[in-house]
Amino acid sequence: MLLIQLTAAIPGLHPPSCGKSSDAATCKQPTGGQMSFLLTGFALMIIGAGGIRPCNLAFGVDQFNPNTESGRRGINSFFNWYFFTFTFAKMISVTLIVYIQANVSWSIGLAIPAILMLISCALFFGGTKMYVIVKASGSPVTSLIQVFVVSIKKRNLKYLDSNSLFNYIPKKSINKPLPHTDQFNWLDRAAILTPADKINSEDGSPENPWNLCSLQQVEEAKCVVRVLPIWVSGIIYYLAIAQQGTYAIFQANQADRRMGNTKFQVPAATYGVFLMLSLTAFIPVYDRVLVPFLRRLTGKEGGITILQRLGVGVLISVLSMLVSGVVEEQRRRIALTRPTLGMSDRNRGEISSMSAFWLVPQFVLAGLAEVFGAVGQVEFYYKQFPENMRSVAGALNYCGIAAGSYLSTALIQLVHRTTEGAPTGNWLPEDLNKGRLDYYYYLVGGLGVLNFGYFLWCSSGYRYKKAKDEVVQPEVKGSA
Repeated sequence: MLLIQLTAAIPGLHPPSCGKSSDAATCKQPTGGQMSFLLTGFALMIIGAGGIRPCNLAFGVDQFNPNTESGRRGINSFFNWYFFTFTFAKMISVTLIVYIQANVSWSIGLAIPAILMLISCALFFGGTKMYVIVKASGSPVTSLIQVFVVSIKKRNLKYLDSNSLFNYIPKKSINKPLPHTDQFNWLDRAAILTPADKINSEDGSPENPWNLCSLQQVEEAKCVVRVLPIWVSGIIYYLAIAQQGTYAIFQANQADRRMGNTKFQVPAATYGVFLMLSLTAFIPVYDRVLVPFLRRLTGKEGGITILQRLGVGVLISVLSMLVSGVVEEQRRRIALTRPTLGMSDRNRGEISSMSAFWLVPQFVLAGLAEVFGAVGQVEFYYKQFPENMRSVAGALNYCGIAAGSYLSTALIQLVHRTTEGAPTGNWLPEDLNKGRLDYYYYLVGGLGVLNFGYFLWCSSGYRYKKAKDEVVQPEVKGSA
């Protein structure tokens, strides 16, 4: 943040202003050094975010004791309130901070988050002695790879029962012992002890972990394998959510953004705040009202199972796409049949006289979908991964968000190519009035319906991770 702020504060680190001219020919381009300095700032921000975001969730939950009822409830609430504060901070960023950058000074607007980050660092390190710190033990990814490699090596071996498998748990392991499961039993071959396998006499560990794995390692690998199909369904879910940050903004740009009878126009990008408002408004209701109510009905600690929460999120994301299509159909019809309000920014098409506030319902639904889907995914990955892979679980959620965004880009390109010569014309032209964005929304909604069916299929056979001494709430098969 400091480097990016300096690019705005120091004249030598950015090209001179173009003044009133917007002609690219009269504006000086940034030098190689200026661009390198800016990209270095972005690179450091990416590295920092990549280290913080997957780990702060795991670190925060580590502060609760999962062996007590209050600790387990605290963990359930933590995910909700983490997203509440995270989204609230984003709201401040895209409203107040952006306003300062656009109307006061870019250097001041960039300095504010840099100063806040400095304060947060001071607070974090100041509380070091108060934290519960779980020390890392070995490489969980290496252990995972070993299971797959050894199971391939021993693919021709057979075992009689789970009692014949090599069972070893390191004394310093932070992972809870897992019972043997009969799912993905092809991985069990990695724990078959053969005469060629040697065991260390000191601690009972395998002498060569690339030739023999423990039953505990195998079951931890199974936990990861079980989660991946659910993660794939999350990619399609994020595909729907991504549309509210792209084409929904284009919708707002070609709709009436005036506040009542005033001349003030709400910036098109600001409508995304309604998604954040919906999320931050409903999370306290969900955590303090809905969960206790459902807990009394179902007897489950979280009110509903995590997979049921995810399923509700997927369904609401489909509904948000259907509402988006209906609203766009009306916006386009009004633009083509009634007097318009002139041309949109950069002459991208005429502005429909339909109020842009009709876009609010689709943003609200997307926010509700995130309460169930996005928050639920983070909780699901955290609880279903082995304890020493919790930061990997946090990273998996962001990988799903990125994959959904890449899939959105690929789908848009595919729609461009396939509809360019269609009778309806290109669905996604620069001028939405000449396209059929509503058809695109319905397409994404249709993919969401198929994804929901896939999710039901995956969840019907899913088995929650449980330790040997732990009783897990039963899952109703076929429900989500």
